[in-house]
Amino acid sequence: MGEIRFLVVEDSPTMRQLITFSLKRIPNAKIIEASDGVDALKKLKENRFDLIVSDINMPLMDGLKLVSMIRSDPSYRSTPIVIVTTEGSQPDREKGLALGANAYLSKPIQTNELLKVVKELLKTE
Repeated sequence: MGEIRFLVVEDSPTMRQLITFSLKRIPNAKIIEASDGVDALKKLKENRFDLIVSDINMPLMDGLKLVSMIRSDPSYRSTPIVIVTTEGSQPDREKGLALGANAYLSKPIQTNELLKVVKELLKTE
């Protein structure tokens, strides 16, 4: 399997670092970081990604809006999206999944849980 390209969208540098660090445990992972939804859309135009991990609560554009915009782009319609948030609230979770996210993780993120979800979505070993 060649390079696996991840986009990590998270406004907290600490969380972004944690997610990036976790994803680096996947062989051939190439990770690009975005600090908010607007930044993410710019990077989505410039690159191709195999999987997107996005926070929900961010300035400028939140993760739910980002998910709906990604899903409306034909070239990213089937790209797996994992939503990460401190909101354990059911409505956010349901809305995220309804908009087209593939999985939902609550913070604090457990590395093993994140990797398990990502590998399932990528169907890699």
